Amino acid sequence: MRSEKPKKKKRKWLRITGLILLILLIGIGVYGYTIWNSLTSAVDSMHEPVDRETTKRTETLNLEQQEPFSVLMLGVDERDGDSGRSDTMIVMTVNPEKKSVKMLSIPRDTRTEIVGHGTTDKINHAYAFGGVAMSMDTVENFLDIPIDYYMQINMEGFKDIVDSVGGVTVNNDLDFTYEGVHFPKGEVTLNGEKALKFSRMRYEDPRGDFGRQLRQRLIIQAVLKEGASLNSLTNFDDIFAALSKNIKTNLTFDEMVNIQKNYKQAAGNIEQFTINGTGQKIDGIWYLLVDDAEKTKIQTALKDHLSVK
Repeated sequence: MRSEKPKKKKRKWLRITGLILLILLIGIGVYGYTIWNSLTSAVDSMHEPVDRETTKRTETLNLEQQEPFSVLMLGVDERDGDSGRSDTMIVMTVNPEKKSVKMLSIPRDTRTEIVGHGTTDKINHAYAFGGVAMSMDTVENFLDIPIDYYMQINMEGFKDIVDSVGGVTVNNDLDFTYEGVHFPKGEVTLNGEKALKFSRMRYEDPRGDFGRQLRQRLIIQAVLKEGASLNSLTNFDDIFAALSKNIKTNLTFDEMVNIQKNYKQAAGNIEQFTINGTGQKIDGIWYLLVDDAEKTKIQTALKDHLSVK
């Protein structure tokens, strides 16, 4: 996708956080037929059902009853030569009663059973083997929680989403240069192109993939913060166009409206965490091995947040 010089944009918007990447659950307020029509068209373009059944829920999820739910975010890098694996995997659980969101980053090299493929491999290979459905099944099995929804994001096009909200500001904890751009420690303001590079860097970070996951979450939260702070909409066409081109989800328009209506207070309290493990080579391939104690700790925290056993 071509890089475009970011335009200067006014930073006053309607609270559309429930639509941008779903974690922007704070409020879709839509005024006027033109905006409403653009919104519904964007959601129609984004909507892509997935053919699967969860075994982790005994009853159908009811958003109108404000039941906790989960979302698997898949960041798929579609650059030339990319293998099609999901380089970014983030599970979010949303609990309106506790007024909180838990955001779990799953390292892409995590070794686990690939459900439906009959192999044990890196967890991000599930997408290459079986797309969204196999990714959801594999993550659901690994975490032992229901995965209710997915959101697939084209990471190359993610820069368009950042630009559509006028750029983001993050607090960078590592001084580094990547692909010709210097990112100093401290507060940095990023346009879409720089935000994409900021979130991609991996090998120069002594924390490896964990550092990259941290920066990805910083960008996502920054978009959330930007959307939450804005109260009138001026460039809705840019936003909706960026969303419709770069996001696919099984969420329907009505479900998004229910989330906006019943869950927006939860987005004010986001807890970020990741999975710890030990790096090890098996048959010449590097994996992250997660022991039973760590897996149980993560599973228990997410089950409690979702109010499931």
